[in-house]
Amino acid sequence: MNLYDQQRANRRKTWMIMAAFIALLVILGAGFDTFYVGALGGVVPVGTLLAVGIGSVGAVASYYTGDRAVLLSSGARPVEELEADPAESDKLKLHQLENIVDEMAIASGIPRPRVYVVPDEDPNAFATGRGPGHASIAVTRGLLETLDREELQGVIAHEMSHIRNLDTRVMTIVAALVGAVALIADWSRRGMWWGGGRRRDDDREGGNALTGVIFFAIWIVAILVAPLAAQLLAMMVSRKREYLADASGAELTRNPLGLARALEKIDAAVEPTRAIGRGSAHLCIADPLGRQANLREEGFWSNLFASHPPMSQRIAALKQMAYQSGGQ
Repeated sequence: MNLYDQQRANRRKTWMIMAAFIALLVILGAGFDTFYVGALGGVVPVGTLLAVGIGSVGAVASYYTGDRAVLLSSGARPVEELEADPAESDKLKLHQLENIVDEMAIASGIPRPRVYVVPDEDPNAFATGRGPGHASIAVTRGLLETLDREELQGVIAHEMSHIRNLDTRVMTIVAALVGAVALIADWSRRGMWWGGGRRRDDDREGGNALTGVIFFAIWIVAILVAPLAAQLLAMMVSRKREYLADASGAELTRNPLGLARALEKIDAAVEPTRAIGRGSAHLCIADPLGRQANLREEGFWSNLFASHPPMSQRIAALKQMAYQSGGQ
């Protein structure tokens, strides 16, 4: 699979996962309508409209304000503030960072994002925002100290690709949908304790009885597993977008080995990125929490619970790109 096939495949799979989120919300809402509203003789799909509405409102709110919340929670500071009175060595690194961002903005053909530095010694980086023209890139202090120019360029190209590919928008909306699914599932569980789940007598008769029992069982299972399923879907989206950003970043720099070396150095760091919390982990170039599932090369549990692809596989893919570009 070449670069462009990989891009198309990852985009297609991401939209399929987004559709699964909407299906979860609809199932939760439809169950409420069938076993609560229907029991009272109502016909308006209140639950379905409420579930989809909460998901939509959460997604819109995150779309416009999510980036500011992420930057604030990580303690990120604009690079302009840090350049006001830094040490001479810091000034050179910050100027280099800004120059690289300018280069990659030109190469990607999108407006230059705002640049931030996170006060953390672990090498990491993330992009956030609702898309080109309304985006930010943040790197940790440790990343600036650890990487050389080519490696830093590879990381910035990776993050710029997230912005250009609208990954930051997708992941912001996905995070809101995860919250909406968890909220609706919790409300449904609480509602069952209030005596809900009754069906009208006419629905118990004839062919409707078996259909009702089956749907009720599906709905109960959905209530129980929806929060976990939503989290797993979010992790799946994150893994697919990381592979795509690696490939797109290599396309921008024409130097996949630069990003490969950067990932090797990031992977060698043993400390977690303490400034970045769990809620923003999926945005980072490497898992800031150091979870074991992200370190396994393959296997069911790694594929299911990891928020990032195994670093060794990402590095191998980038090295393979460099080998192919050499005419082999």
